Amino acid sequence: MTEKTILRALKGETLPTPPIWMMRQAGRYLPEYRATRAQAGDFLSLCYTPDLAAEVTLQPIRRYGFDAAILFADILLVPQALGPKLWFAEGEGPRMETTTTMAQVRALKPVEAIHETLAPIYETVKILARELPKETTLIGFAGAPWTVATYMIAGRGSKNQGAAHVLKASDRDTFSALIDVITDATVLYLSEQIKAGAEVVKLFDSWAGSLKGADFEDFAVKPAARIIAALKEKHPGIPVIAFPREAGDGYIGFAAKVGADCVAIDNSVSPDWAAQHVQASGCVQGNLSPVHMVTGGEDLVRETRRVVDAFRKGPHIFNLGHGITPDADPAHVQLMIDTVRGA
Repeated sequence: MTEKTILRALKGETLPTPPIWMMRQAGRYLPEYRATRAQAGDFLSLCYTPDLAAEVTLQPIRRYGFDAAILFADILLVPQALGPKLWFAEGEGPRMETTTTMAQVRALKPVEAIHETLAPIYETVKILARELPKETTLIGFAGAPWTVATYMIAGRGSKNQGAAHVLKASDRDTFSALIDVITDATVLYLSEQIKAGAEVVKLFDSWAGSLKGADFEDFAVKPAARIIAALKEKHPGIPVIAFPREAGDGYIGFAAKVGADCVAIDNSVSPDWAAQHVQASGCVQGNLSPVHMVTGGEDLVRETRRVVDAFRKGPHIFNLGHGITPDADPAHVQLMIDTVRGA
């Protein structure tokens, strides 16, 4: 069988048509997702019911024929598996029991204990490995330690990650200990996904952009490097995509620093800049603005072609610069795919 296109791009091959998938491609913009979510009853039940989680992962593959499927789960399942309570407030997002003291860090479950909670996620991966079309790559994922820590410290998402920055500044020992626990747990979690059938894994550092200077090195670069080195030792040849969102100049050389096979970029940087400064050292994933999935039209076609053209001379996986939003139009997703594959 000819090797899957995403795996070829991750090995550094420049392809005539970039492979394509989309962050949050299984989600609320799709009516079939909304129906399955209603069947599950709530978001966490959907994540932890393997048949239903596999179903929503497969829905965008059936509808659009993306080159990859990404496991349907959530980055906060790992901290939940470490002990803190997690719930989702309807219309408001995740809420979590906070971890802000050394005593609370030490009271977290041993990292080896996460598998008891996360076993259904591994079962979802196994189902997908069996049921996905043979040409479709299966991507597993986890949140990066800094991003996960921001939720564990604040108990919710925040625009400036203020609570995490305060703890980092006022009690660096506790903050660093929490990062270490998340790092070790993430290695085990991703390793189990790989054993279950994930062919690629992605590390989402959604809030990396708020780390500046030495903090970016200490809490975005170093934990990612530890995770990736451990995974590649356990699973030689496994490709890893790193996504330090809004890293700006920090994107330059990031893949090499952390040992990733590809760096995903958000849409705060231009494709032309990224082609010159980031793609020069390897595969790039990105970076159409998700707003075009809402607005559609000629702007969508033009900007899609702009991204494809900018990255044409090197290895590229087409994607959005962030996840698709619930108000997106499914027809606009099809237009994007047709434009990429016809460009």
